[in-house]
Amino acid sequence: MFEQSQRSKALQVKLEAFMDAHIYPNEETFHEQVAEGERWEALPLIDGLKEKARQEGLWNLFLPESELGAGLTNLEYAPLCEIMGRVLWAPEVFNCSAPDTGNMEVLERYGTEAQKKRWLEPLLAGEIRSAFAMTEPAVASSDATNIQAHIKRDGDHYVINARKWWTTGAPDPRCKVLIFMGKTAPDNPNRHQQQSMILVPMDTPGVEMVRVLRVFGYDDAPHGHAEINFDNVRVPVENIILGEGRGFEIAQGRLGPGRIHHCMRLIGLAERALEAMCKRLSSRVAFGKPVAERTVWRERIAESRIRIEQSRLLVMKAAYMMDTVGNKAARQEIGMIKVAVPTMACQVLDWAIQAHGAGGVCDDFFLAHAWAGSRTLRLADGPDAVHRDQVARLELRKHR
Repeated sequence: MFEQSQRSKALQVKLEAFMDAHIYPNEETFHEQVAEGERWEALPLIDGLKEKARQEGLWNLFLPESELGAGLTNLEYAPLCEIMGRVLWAPEVFNCSAPDTGNMEVLERYGTEAQKKRWLEPLLAGEIRSAFAMTEPAVASSDATNIQAHIKRDGDHYVINARKWWTTGAPDPRCKVLIFMGKTAPDNPNRHQQQSMILVPMDTPGVEMVRVLRVFGYDDAPHGHAEINFDNVRVPVENIILGEGRGFEIAQGRLGPGRIHHCMRLIGLAERALEAMCKRLSSRVAFGKPVAERTVWRERIAESRIRIEQSRLLVMKAAYMMDTVGNKAARQEIGMIKVAVPTMACQVLDWAIQAHGAGGVCDDFFLAHAWAGSRTLRLADGPDAVHRDQVARLELRKHR
């Protein structure tokens, strides 16, 4: 069922060769360039690697069912996304990083021709970056109907007032546009038709970056996450996406692919953590015996392999269903991977950190930062509890 096409297999070989030649050898250079001078600026390393990736045809590999991308299905893209996910910053090199991928899918699927011309084309070309403003500090954003952001029509404009946070990518100087979710009809009795999405250029008066937020101490420069205040921000009516009251419809179309991409990348990260764990344990001796020969570590290695394989199969099934029966019909599988894969990755990374001893918790290895990023994905795109609740409701529905 999950046999890969010849095209996907060929791209996997090509992508792995690119990672070996250009990504892994430059991991230290990446961190050095981030630490030099102004943290919030584009890195020469990334710009150079993007050009190489474009020249080798490793560009915009996502966007299923579209002529604008590589034309791959979700199932074909899954192993490519896994390979890119082995290094936290690698997906950007191939123009396949969040939140740009999700925003480009929204614009491709729901945007007007004018919106595509102004924003989608430069995003696909890698000329600009974008962000998605949804989560708010004042409410439990796990229930998106709680959102308090106001989008009010005033003649030929909408006026926006809100405070958003965890707007990933907003601190990046290349971020030129936000997709903003708020309420155009707060009194609509249908709570799922109160919301709308609208395009907000970052340079619009009233858009104020309050602060950069850190994830377990990491600021994730030069991309980052921001808290933003919107004070009487005016944008033209033509910036609304799909129409008033369609925000939830767009969100479901956006979050399905976004959730599966996150999970694909996490499997790659877990694979790399297991590799690092095995190498470390094989190179260390404690109490007169190689650590890798200790029963407790063999159990952890075996359990890591089992959990990774289980997660990969579940992700492949979800991708297959998205391709064959659609995102809505696959929502139970999407919910399951969103719980299972981050939980698996956090555990494998935790064991890898333990295997590295004190070194595992510092920046001499990729593990601590990788764990921090993986832990956030038990919250991003919906917390575990919400996904478990949906999976349970869908399961109960089968037996009514």
